[in-house]
Amino acid sequence: MIRIIICDDHAIVRRGLRELFEAEPDMQVVAEAGDTRELLDGLARQPCDVLVLDITMPGRAGLDVLPQLRARHEGLRVLMVTMHPEDQFALRALRSGASGYLTKDSAPEDLVRAVRRIAQGGRYISETLADRLAEEVQGGGAVRPAHERLSEREFEVLRGIASGRTVGEIATTLFLSSNTVSSYRARLLQKLGLHSNAELMHYAITNRLVD
Repeated sequence: MIRIIICDDHAIVRRGLRELFEAEPDMQVVAEAGDTRELLDGLARQPCDVLVLDITMPGRAGLDVLPQLRARHEGLRVLMVTMHPEDQFALRALRSGASGYLTKDSAPEDLVRAVRRIAQGGRYISETLADRLAEEVQGGGAVRPAHERLSEREFEVLRGIASGRTVGEIATTLFLSSNTVSSYRARLLQKLGLHSNAELMHYAITNRLVD
């Protein structure tokens, strides 16, 4: 039996996914979470084989907490299921430890197939994304956007600033000091060739890194 935990901030999405998975004879949804804090608490009590995780949620985003999940729960397999097209976040999600990436408009049978493949230790990605990964390994393909060269922490701070949070709010969310967040901000400004929070917000919106 494949044990599944669903983490999404929309109850109607969680219900739909639960009904989809529990219609399968080899799948069981053992827990749900509406945000990443609830997820971390739940995983401490209830292990699972596959975590179905959204990206955009209140507090820390699913993508931001992914490295922490992988570090705390060795062997955890994560399928990102999100509204964001794969050209925005898929490569970063895979680099952070996700085993698969699907958008919420995917066919139900694709979601079921993805969970089974990931539970068996495989990966599940589209052909387009597979081609992009191959190009990256070979050193060819299109020039990578500047934000793909940011570290995970720098990317988290970028998304926080672009969402309108203050340095203090970002520090609290990421369990960092305000000085550390300010250092990350200065570093990502330099890497992106920008000069202000307004320019960071414009960059993030233009590249569809925030809602």
